Amino acid sequence: MFKHDQSLLVHASRRTSPRLHRRPTTILATTQGHALALLATGHKRRRPRQVETPASATPFLDLLAAEARVAKLEAALSEARAAAFTDPLTGALNRRGFDEAYQREVARAGRSGRHLTLALIDLDDFKRLNDTLGHQAGDDALVHLVATLRKTLRPSDVLCRFGGEEFVLMLPEATLAQAAAVISRFQHKFAATALPGWQTALTFSAGVVVCEPNETLEETLARADAATYAAKRAGKNCVVKA
Repeated sequence: MFKHDQSLLVHASRRTSPRLHRRPTTILATTQGHALALLATGHKRRRPRQVETPASATPFLDLLAAEARVAKLEAALSEARAAAFTDPLTGALNRRGFDEAYQREVARAGRSGRHLTLALIDLDDFKRLNDTLGHQAGDDALVHLVATLRKTLRPSDVLCRFGGEEFVLMLPEATLAQAAAVISRFQHKFAATALPGWQTALTFSAGVVVCEPNETLEETLARADAATYAAKRAGKNCVVKA
């Protein structure tokens, strides 16, 4: 049998328990009602959407990737070809590049019946320049010659570093007199301009010839070389036609 104080606690708990037990029921009912309301209105818990590429787009994307790889390969091949045909110091064509360009221009001149003229350009006193100022000055002189020439040349003209300080200039559709006049004007301009960074004047000698129809490139260059040596013997800084 309960004692007096224990019975009071029991009665107190009985008076308060209905309220305590009703609260969870109300909360549960509210929560369930809210969930049912969400289900009724179509609201569901959202999950991250996974966007899938349509099967029909896959071949198109593969084609784009293949074209990008081909374009990259073609660019690399173009750069490799340019490096194989170009003098790394001056950017002019090397002998291999010049041979290819010469064959192309000879064939074009044969079809059109027009002139094809060559000029052999040789820097004067190049060895003395190297011995006096060093090889860096010599390299700068070669670069300076090509850079100055390119400001004068037509887009159709072809410039080649043939070896050492020798350059060959090919002038399509130019007569012997026209080519000699062009080289002479450039010669005067070049001699009047000091080598940048060294403050020293440079000159060159040149021999100009017209390519003959039944002549090989070696034979044409031999005539141009002989004309260049004639310009050297004449006092340098001049042009000789042959």
